[in-house]
Amino acid sequence: MAETSPTSPGPEPYRVPDADLDDLASTLAKTMAEVRQHGVILDRLGSEPDSAAGQPADGAPEAEAADGKKADGPASVFILALGGEAYAVELAALSDWVNYLFLPVYGREISTSRPWCAHWHEHPEAVARLHALWLAWQQFTDTEAGLSGPSTWHRDHLDQTLAHLRAPDGPFAACTTSATRPNHRVLATPAPKQAGVAT
Repeated sequence: MAETSPTSPGPEPYRVPDADLDDLASTLAKTMAEVRQHGVILDRLGSEPDSAAGQPADGAPEAEAADGKKADGPASVFILALGGEAYAVELAALSDWVNYLFLPVYGREISTSRPWCAHWHEHPEAVARLHALWLAWQQFTDTEAGLSGPSTWHRDHLDQTLAHLRAPDGPFAACTTSATRPNHRVLATPAPKQAGVAT
């Protein structure tokens, strides 16, 4: 009869070759970015009014129900069309994207010829342009955009936005770029012309 040892070793743990670790780290980073993006979408969906509550009880056609929804909610997902809590939620989601994806990848060095302001969220033009860029990023990095989606986003959206935001006369022109003497100032916009009052 053969002896069996109760302390016989179990199966060897699986070892990942060192060459594959970079691929795993890249895949993990991509997965984490997708999870963050899904969280942003869920937050946005959670802040929208309940669509079932807005349905008419008398069995009105869907077209009429859609018209009712347009009157109740914002006509656009663009941040400048939002107000109150919806604006705050959208700005928080945008800030996450800007701080954790956009700036680490596309931030570049700050100089007088390429200014940036740490208080970008207080510059209305910057908020509008960055939000539009983020919306385009969501569209063009989706799998439905195809393999050339990210390239299209870089060419048609990122490059144009950076050229305007970081221009010497752009929205950050009055903000000091020196880290030792930070300064933040929102430039005044021209006052709207008012028609003369007839006397």
